[in-house]
Amino acid sequence: MLVSEAVRVLLVDDEESYVETLRKRLMRRGLEVNMAHSGEQALEALQGFPADVVLLDVKMPGMDGMETLSRIKAAHPAVEVIMLTGHANVDVAIRGMEQGAFDYLMKPAEMDDLYYKIQDAHKKKQLADAK
Repeated sequence: MLVSEAVRVLLVDDEESYVETLRKRLMRRGLEVNMAHSGEQALEALQGFPADVVLLDVKMPGMDGMETLSRIKAAHPAVEVIMLTGHANVDVAIRGMEQGAFDYLMKPAEMDDLYYKIQDAHKKKQLADAK
């Protein structure tokens, strides 16, 4: 029988109160959650926190979500990234998928949708790791 360890999630968003609330809600569902408030912090955090899934805001000051996605995929190709956007911008979502994002969700995402999307991304990472 396969023992499933907690899914490790890195939340990346410059809205600190949003990230803190989301972290608490995901932890209540049994996920291991770390936070970063910028693209630079996310890349730093991934050095010491081997995340399975990154929830990444598209619009952030400094290094935006697209640049962060590209750097995460270059340094950690197996990590799955779910883009979060508060702005209905299909072009950005498509670009993100082309750069290797697992999927994208509109903010604020429905908690169940977000949780199941994280589980799907984690399964994909586990399959890739097993190969």
